[in-house]
Amino acid sequence: MPVPAAAADMPIPAARSLAPPVATTVLTIPAAPGGPGASPVRVERSPTDFERLATAANAGRPLWRLGTEPRADERLHEATEGSSTVPPDYPLHAGDEVLVHVWGSVEGEWRLRVDRSGRIVLPRVGPVAAGGNTVGELTQRVRERLRTVFRGFELSVAVTEAVAVRVRVTGFVAEPGDRVLPGLTTLSRALSRVDVASAGGSLRRVGLRRAGREIAVFDRYALLARGVAGDDPVLLPGDVIHVDPVGPQVAVMGAVNRPAVFETLPAQTLADALTLAGGFSAVADGDRIEVERRRGEPFARILQLRWPDDAGHPLADGDLLRVPSRTEATGPTLLGRKRVRVEGEVLRPGDYVLDPQATLADAVAAAGGTTGAAFLFGTELRRERVRLLQEANYLRALQELETEAARLATSRGATADASRGQEAALRDLMTRLRARRPEGRLVLDLTPAASELPALLLEDGDFVRVPPRSQSVGVFGTVFNAGSFVHDGRQRLGDYLARAGGPTAAAAADSIFVVRANGSVLSARQGGWWSGRTQFEAEPALPGDTVFVPERLDRVTFVQGAKDWTQILYQLGVGLAALLTIR
Repeated sequence: MPVPAAAADMPIPAARSLAPPVATTVLTIPAAPGGPGASPVRVERSPTDFERLATAANAGRPLWRLGTEPRADERLHEATEGSSTVPPDYPLHAGDEVLVHVWGSVEGEWRLRVDRSGRIVLPRVGPVAAGGNTVGELTQRVRERLRTVFRGFELSVAVTEAVAVRVRVTGFVAEPGDRVLPGLTTLSRALSRVDVASAGGSLRRVGLRRAGREIAVFDRYALLARGVAGDDPVLLPGDVIHVDPVGPQVAVMGAVNRPAVFETLPAQTLADALTLAGGFSAVADGDRIEVERRRGEPFARILQLRWPDDAGHPLADGDLLRVPSRTEATGPTLLGRKRVRVEGEVLRPGDYVLDPQATLADAVAAAGGTTGAAFLFGTELRRERVRLLQEANYLRALQELETEAARLATSRGATADASRGQEAALRDLMTRLRARRPEGRLVLDLTPAASELPALLLEDGDFVRVPPRSQSVGVFGTVFNAGSFVHDGRQRLGDYLARAGGPTAAAAADSIFVVRANGSVLSARQGGWWSGRTQFEAEPALPGDTVFVPERLDRVTFVQGAKDWTQILYQLGVGLAALLTIR
């Protein structure tokens, strides 16, 4: 079938690099007693070349051929049990045990074993030929034999124990040769004792030969994929199980219910492969399927097929099929409904599902609106996408801070003991800093007297918190009397610095900054050198302001001072903007 017009062929100039080999799995499976291989059989399962290729294409997540995954408990269970039922066409053999129950004019129950001559011996009646007969045929023979002596009776005959059978395994198996299996073992159960994966054997074409004639071809995928045993005959002594070489293989990965490598039959299609993989998962993009084809091509190429239009597209040996997931790429934020959490000074805090075009004000309205104590200026809006970006920048800033601190420690020329102490303190500081993570807070453009929130579009997973109105201004850091003071709308930032005793001699007075209730930061460095500090102290103090006076970086006590402001900033939940200002 030609590639449809919708398909896109994209040449790949170089082969994909393979992931490290999957570790070998070793299983120990006890053989049936009394025959060849009575000692434990050691089976080594290593990935094939195609399984390695599929694993690499699946981002290193192992993909095994269906039916060859190493599962010790399942294989042990299957290897030690025969069938629990006797099929009606099962022919009796020497060593089988039968139960004959007679009632009526004569009563009796006898457990009889078929002897080497193929007979059972009925008490007071004599021998009856049993070998080669089915249970139904034996029942009729026993009835006829008893009628020569008794009248007016009924009987039943059942097989209670089947003798172990010796079969021969040939073809593409790890250890060809004879096997002694429990009586009434079916072909599918016998295959659980045969390692075909490491020998390149097929699970879809396993022939059963009896008396030189092939009587069945077993497809184990009918049982594995659909739960249908199909033609699964009971083995008889002398049977030959022949395993053909593995057929064409394809790998199905991505948003399917059972990612794996699958052996395919001739003329199978894309639809057949998806059926083996259990169909699309709940997050699958069910409109398209990518097929990476290498067989017969100088370079690998990607075919993009449409579903279900290309369901009949033929498969080639070695194809890699990938079903894209809707979760692999970020979709438009305005197309889906948003789940948002609203807390704080609102009438009905909780989680709300809002329309795609919902704004910050809509979220607060859905929560019943604000209470009389709400302070809209300090409203927090946290967003996961912003948090991830802040975290990346935060880690980069920590690396720069660590480099700068190490440079300062070296340039001071401290003694060896002092240097070691400072290095230990620095390591402790960096450990504390790396344990902190930004919260993803967005700074809202609001005034302290704001009575409504901005029309900012929400994203799924946003967190909104409306705090109560703050009545204090905090001053911390390298000052004489750090603490919180009652807010007075007539006072400036410099007034609160003065109430805290002002900066000490160790303070970096030119780097004073204030973190405001809305998350924004104002620094003395924004206005120049001393004029910047003067302008900073002349700024009106707002409710919820936190003023911080850092310590000079060139002092020996830098590390201890940094510990202090690190703890304070963490408690205040300062975002990335504050961190960059400190630097």
